[in-house]
Amino acid sequence: MSDARVILSPVAGQVISLADVPDPVFSAQMVGSGVALRPAPNDGSVEVRSPVAGTILKLHPHAFVVFTEDKAGVLVHIGIDTVKMKGAGFELVAAEGDRVEAGDLVVTYDPAAIAAAGYSDVVPVVLMDSKPDSVTSANIDDTVAVGDLLFELP
Repeated sequence: MSDARVILSPVAGQVISLADVPDPVFSAQMVGSGVALRPAPNDGSVEVRSPVAGTILKLHPHAFVVFTEDKAGVLVHIGIDTVKMKGAGFELVAAEGDRVEAGDLVVTYDPAAIAAAGYSDVVPVVLMDSKPDSVTSANIDDTVAVGDLLFELP
């Protein structure tokens, strides 16, 4: 899919509601509406891909924001409290300001490092500054592959 209005899955896994994310910032939709992914079990490095075409506005080892041509910011946050890992277990593949297409590789991470640190590896995918519940997904509880449709921009 190449439609700029669709948000694709950055990782493979089970789609869950933001209400089920073990962090009140995401579960209360303080950052915006969206969904989250419970990544599929993986023994090796996990590739995290851009869910939409645009420009990487912010890039940290544990999170990034892609800004679309329609001026929508899409946040991909890898794990909960993983900012405390200070980049350990993460590798940046892209850079802030890079133009990316949906599906381009942005970050890789080691799920064993997140587990060893005692953090959840749930991956919220949020339309920043959107109203609560303004994004819906028909894929809640479904298992998706990288690049499958998560939701459409409202």
